[in-house]
Amino acid sequence: MLKILGYVVLVVLVVIAGVLVYASTKPDSFRVERSVSIDVPADRIQPLIADFRRWADWSPYEKKDPGMKRSFGSITAGKGATYAWDGDSNVGQGSMEILEAAPAKVVIKLDFQKPFEAHNTAEFTLKPKGGATDVTWAIHGPSPLISKVVSLFMNMDTMIGKDFEAGLGNLKALAEKR
Repeated sequence: MLKILGYVVLVVLVVIAGVLVYASTKPDSFRVERSVSIDVPADRIQPLIADFRRWADWSPYEKKDPGMKRSFGSITAGKGATYAWDGDSNVGQGSMEILEAAPAKVVIKLDFQKPFEAHNTAEFTLKPKGGATDVTWAIHGPSPLISKVVSLFMNMDTMIGKDFEAGLGNLKALAEKR
């Protein structure tokens, strides 16, 4: 019996080692992005993105936990604006800071504390196209080993991509009705 248990432990260790070795071959960074065309000029869209108080109007993450605690810094729009949240397992805990708020691009430092620590960058690019604007929402950052292991079982693009699509749809509806 002890010999069989030893073989089982050995097989489990070999499988774990195999998973770790395979995961280590995955890319050291990730990027997820989605785009939408919005039928208004960029100057009607950018303020909705560059003002954290406006995110409640369109961001899908704002609706995932109705009891989420939010706090805003002394600056809520434009470069230097800050926002923090603390919610349930659907949204976790984290903070954002706008690093750049140009007419065609908003760059946000995005830090998660829960459910896991992560430090990423979110970017919104706005490209005029006739009277419309192509808006791209992207997130990118490093993929430490634990993220690589998780990516073997959960697809980050699928998980985040559907939220980005919903958020861009909400942003489109909001911007076009104004």
